[in-house]
Amino acid sequence: MNKAIGWSALACAALLGGCGNQASYTPTEQSGANPPLPEARNFLLPPMKVPGGVGWRAGQTPKVAAGLRIEKIAGDLMHPRQLYVLPNGDVLVVETNGPGSEPVTTPKQLIAGKVKNRSGRGGKGGNRITLLRHDATTDAWERHVFVEHLNSPFGVQLIGDTLYVANTDGIVAFPYVSGETRITAPGAAFADLPGTIDHHWTKALLASPDGRKLYVGVGSNSNITENGLAVEYRRAAVLEVDVATGGSRIFATGLRNPTGLQWEPQTARLWAIVNERDEIGADLVPDYLTSVQEGGFYGWPYSYFGQHVDTRVQPPRPDLVNKAIKPDYALGSHVAALGLLFSTDNALPASYHGGAFVSEHGSWNRKPLSGYRVVFVAFRQGKPVGVPQPVVTGFHSDDESTLYGAPVGLAQDKDGALLIADDVGNVVWRVSADTR
Repeated sequence: MNKAIGWSALACAALLGGCGNQASYTPTEQSGANPPLPEARNFLLPPMKVPGGVGWRAGQTPKVAAGLRIEKIAGDLMHPRQLYVLPNGDVLVVETNGPGSEPVTTPKQLIAGKVKNRSGRGGKGGNRITLLRHDATTDAWERHVFVEHLNSPFGVQLIGDTLYVANTDGIVAFPYVSGETRITAPGAAFADLPGTIDHHWTKALLASPDGRKLYVGVGSNSNITENGLAVEYRRAAVLEVDVATGGSRIFATGLRNPTGLQWEPQTARLWAIVNERDEIGADLVPDYLTSVQEGGFYGWPYSYFGQHVDTRVQPPRPDLVNKAIKPDYALGSHVAALGLLFSTDNALPASYHGGAFVSEHGSWNRKPLSGYRVVFVAFRQGKPVGVPQPVVTGFHSDDESTLYGAPVGLAQDKDGALLIADDVGNVVWRVSADTR
């Protein structure tokens, strides 16, 4: 068979397969502490459905819930993925994408890569951090290249006068002086991180309240260990790094891809958002929001949402399944939650206080689409309650054929507004209460 025709036929089969992967539940119906989990299905090739990425037209913006307003504060960025607000109010924008180091060894990977790139998610990352500074006099946002020559960076944290940046293969440290708009000093290697293959390349980063530890979210090197267990060493985990020495240990495991880490304000407990496994159906497995216990095991790869066994993983590990902790709160299947922000008070109406904002980057293997929005999950006494409330939507066309943007990192600026990094639209959005 002609090779080009063969790949084309496989691509068509994958795309058509999406027709047989119709979801039975909406993300809202599959949210909360006890989501419905249908029977798993197996596919020769994963069904795929991704809108074509076009970006935003002039003057076009996402939609916001009643009582809110949205504005663009920066555009023409190079794949903005994370945001971090410094104590003086400056906003750091991490412009990045994966290093492309994962080898393509199967037709599935080839097809998935092409389909995802069609959406604009494969755009070239800047491998840099840009600084945005608000000029209150003109209401404009200055823009400065702050740090360059990074290696697929993601997480950023400031402790004292040291800025820590999580590259895909390790944490580097830079000297920081408040008010400066550029760091010219080279980054000093601080701690190694798993950086081979990089099926999941992002490394979320969070400092402990006392500044003595850094917590790192490290995703798996596969969907369900198809690349072997050896390459999963210190992956699908949250690592704890000692700031004094740079030494690290495994804090929690079984978290397939913990892309966001935050401290819950009332309980001071560590929480994460986690992207779960694929290829067993449109309604499996829900991505989730959960507290992270020291020494806890959360199921991957042997089970999901507690002790639901994934029979694809061989040999089985019933001993680990018996220990698997059920996540606190499902967000819906394949929403691809990538950003997490707890907020007790902000510049949005009171209904958006005292909970967590979650950005959902959006599905690539589900019909209809799921995610592609920012939601708010209310918390009471340190626990999530109710269903996710849409805050920002409209990232794709109503017929699901066209993608304008996709939300990733979240932050709260010094005035309490919600900031959103959009890595398909290459924009930073600002959301606040509509007082007009």
